[in-house]
Amino acid sequence: MNPTETKETTEPTEATTSTVVKDEGDATSEAQAFDAETEDGLTEDADETPRASSGIAAAAAAVVAAGLGVVALSGTWVGKVASERQTLIGQIKTSQGGTPAQQIAAVYGDAWHTTALVNGVFALLALIVGVAVLAVPQKAGWVRAFAVAGVALGVLGMIVSAGMYFDLLLSLPTTGS
Repeated sequence: MNPTETKETTEPTEATTSTVVKDEGDATSEAQAFDAETEDGLTEDADETPRASSGIAAAAAAVVAAGLGVVALSGTWVGKVASERQTLIGQIKTSQGGTPAQQIAAVYGDAWHTTALVNGVFALLALIVGVAVLAVPQKAGWVRAFAVAGVALGVLGMIVSAGMYFDLLLSLPTTGS
């Protein structure tokens, strides 16, 4: 066979079955054959469908929602610090005088309401995260259970926080005068 002659062969490939013309001694023909096999240079990996997510983010969010709900009901360090700060502000205000009712409201009432607000924020976060997890379809039953627990605890935390803030659960002490 003459080195300048071309040899036509039919080779089955994974991507396509086509006729590939190969020149003996021509390196670019092999690259062209590769392009024909992989359909314009795309590999078979590009045709794969993306893998489904493992759901770890939703699972973590469901646990976080439940945790936030528990924290909303039990209180947080942030709420304690905000409450103590409000107590100090109330003591500074009442050191200049005022009626006993004003002193009680400034020292205890404002701190009580601040605690209720902070706990209410945590309850709202639990509610939002729990609902967001429930909006995403899940495969694991325990993920939905944790999300429902987060929503339930968030709703309960919102009710308790509202009751604290509006003095429905416990009212401020009075002086008896």
